[in-house]
Amino acid sequence: MKKVIQRIALGLVALVIIAAAGFFIWAETPSQPGADALSALQSDNLVQVVDHGDYVSFEPVGQKPTTGFLFYPGGHVDFRAYSPILHRIAEQGYLVVLVRVKLSLAFFDIEAGEPILSAYPEITTWVTGGHSLGGVASAYFAANHPEIKGIVFWASYPADDRLKDSGIKMLSIYGTEDGGLDHGAKIEQYKAFQPVDTEFVVIQGANHAQFADYGLQPGDNPATISAESQWQQTTDATVRFLESFGQ
Repeated sequence: MKKVIQRIALGLVALVIIAAAGFFIWAETPSQPGADALSALQSDNLVQVVDHGDYVSFEPVGQKPTTGFLFYPGGHVDFRAYSPILHRIAEQGYLVVLVRVKLSLAFFDIEAGEPILSAYPEITTWVTGGHSLGGVASAYFAANHPEIKGIVFWASYPADDRLKDSGIKMLSIYGTEDGGLDHGAKIEQYKAFQPVDTEFVVIQGANHAQFADYGLQPGDNPATISAESQWQQTTDATVRFLESFGQ
């Protein structure tokens, strides 16, 4: 009987080890950035892009912004895939910082943005945001840091109501073809957790994956607009929101 129990225990330990190894292999192989994303990581005459290791900054050339946009990537997506839209936002005169999160899962690294807040003392107003699970994580981060004045959700929402009456401003952008949000049904479900003055922007024909450049995503629906159109509409809506805080 003792040997049977030992074998069962060893079997359970082996299963745990195999499961853990499988998870880490999965986590370390996120969806990769496409050619447009890699191109947007290059500096040009409008935006200086700097890889700091734990984050990438997009800084408008010849300007001294006082409003910064701190962005969290979606789950199991290489953070660099979000550069096409973030580069465009920086072109409009805003500091944009894209954080790199542990295991490509922002839930494991909610405080990844904390060092950035002190790294840019010239920024007097911070807005955070993120895509999908990254948006959820950005809301948790904002709840821990009252200096955050706004949140931008790309195909995302807050997971609880702790910020509902905080006075923080929120913008929610999502697409009509988003399979991850069940065509927007989840946005409606979680509206109860958001301030009554939250702004909602619906992009006709947009899906979940085209908020970045990492290819197709399981469970998503095909977009009926181009990635270029979705990127530009997302940029425009996000910049309009940032304008309300000044530059």
